[in-house]
Amino acid sequence: MFEWKNILRGMAMGASDIIPGVSGGTIALVLGIYHRLIAAINNFFTRRWKQQLGFFIPLGLGILIAIFSLSNLLDWLLESYPQPTFFLFIGLILGTIPFLLNEADYKRKFTAKHYFLLVIGAGLVIFIGFFQEESPIMESLSIGDYVLLFFSGWFASTAMILPGVSGSFILVILGVFTTVLEAVSTVNIPVLSTVAVGVVLGIVIMSKFIQYLLHHHTTGTYAVMTGLLVGSLFVIFPGLDASFLQLIISIIMLLTGLFVAITLGKIERA
Repeated sequence: MFEWKNILRGMAMGASDIIPGVSGGTIALVLGIYHRLIAAINNFFTRRWKQQLGFFIPLGLGILIAIFSLSNLLDWLLESYPQPTFFLFIGLILGTIPFLLNEADYKRKFTAKHYFLLVIGAGLVIFIGFFQEESPIMESLSIGDYVLLFFSGWFASTAMILPGVSGSFILVILGVFTTVLEAVSTVNIPVLSTVAVGVVLGIVIMSKFIQYLLHHHTTGTYAVMTGLLVGSLFVIFPGLDASFLQLIISIIMLLTGLFVAITLGKIERA
């Protein structure tokens, strides 16, 4: 039986997957479907694959609707209003951090080792962020460019299903984010299909590894995830514009993102 509510959940995940710094996996966790998502991915390639269709088809439909309907809007917002847009992303991230910590039951389970892992995770993202550059859109693609796009999709897919890491952020670091976003906006089939194959293979393989970590090293895994999310806050911080009006709008957008993240979690757990 199809779970049509997953269309809305998928739209939330799809919207997050095109936002640098916000993970579709994080949104799945906030929505209360993360563990089921990982299990469904792993079961999809077994004899029980038909039982997963009612979960996956509406979810995938929602993700595609969000990605193709919002990519142009996001492209325009990042170009015209970068500071308020990034502050919205920061608000979304700030609102999801408590869900990760609560999921890990950090007050009872975190020890000095786990806080150390959290700091290491944050430091890793910040360090990688120093190498982040806004790359131009790739044109006249070579075979090497398609290989890069394939592995970019692979690495980004890991981030899409791993709470605390943004697939779009990985694409930014690898220098292909603008190219992929442009391909979505213009429906560039060769680029999209190359990235899609990498995404699918990455999800299939890495979901098993993530399931293993969550099952055998649950608290440590959540500590690292939280650190990655905290680190992304520093990386996507756009600085402050001198304009007072711009600052006020940015603060409003930050609070909006915070409110949306917290509200999503409360609705799903009501």
